[in-house]
Amino acid sequence: MNDVVNPDSYETLALSPQENGLYVVTLNRPEKRNALDVATIEELIRFFSGARMAGVKAVVLTGAGDHFCAGLDLVEHWKADRSADDFMHVCLRWHEAFNKMEYGGVPIIAALKGAVVGGGLELASAAHVRVIDPGTYFALPEGQRGIFTGGGATIRVSDMIGKYRMIDMVLTGRVYQGQEAVDLGLAQYITDAGGSFDKAMELASKVAQNLPLTNFAICSAVSHMNNMSGLDAAYAEAFVGGIVNTQPAARERLEAFANKTAARVRPKS
Repeated sequence: MNDVVNPDSYETLALSPQENGLYVVTLNRPEKRNALDVATIEELIRFFSGARMAGVKAVVLTGAGDHFCAGLDLVEHWKADRSADDFMHVCLRWHEAFNKMEYGGVPIIAALKGAVVGGGLELASAAHVRVIDPGTYFALPEGQRGIFTGGGATIRVSDMIGKYRMIDMVLTGRVYQGQEAVDLGLAQYITDAGGSFDKAMELASKVAQNLPLTNFAICSAVSHMNNMSGLDAAYAEAFVGGIVNTQPAARERLEAFANKTAARVRPKS
């Protein structure tokens, strides 16, 4: 087995292979509310750096226990008494992990529950789709802790909800939950109590059936294009579209559409 997808090679993550290239990746420090220590970040980097090449087609990301992730392991940080230079490099490793997730080309569906706080929200924001249940809550309490965001909240969270809402969350510790969080853009789906994992599995199973090259483009090119000027993004979109839309594997699906045997897109009844 490729070591990247070998469950026995991980300590802070639990890997569970499913059918059709789908993997469940679980933050496995429930006694710490899955707070992110250095070891967990390194395991996230290792998995998401090699997932696509190892044949992973989609990932459900979740947390063991009652919470998704309570953010930076503040106890580890306090005990380490890091210098500014040391912590800057810790932050850069967080960015490495989350960039591998957002730009790696493998669809990541986050099944969120309980606390999605601080660095936990930064982690969740690197997924492509987020599912919550009514008990899931979001916060950026860095202002009250005397610290600042370091894992991309200024980039991804502000992109999801707007700069000033993100600033408000950090300044005041404001908490969002339920339908309000979905309406704000922190998640795309809300389920009944305890249902976020089942919904995430449903979505991941569906997207795993897409062609891998198509998913790669959706889960990497869109983010890259949003970093470009409009003119450059239009050129890049045309280039990626030229490659993806002429891939040989798409011919069968296009033929099914032409012959009217493909599933049709219909409004909800």
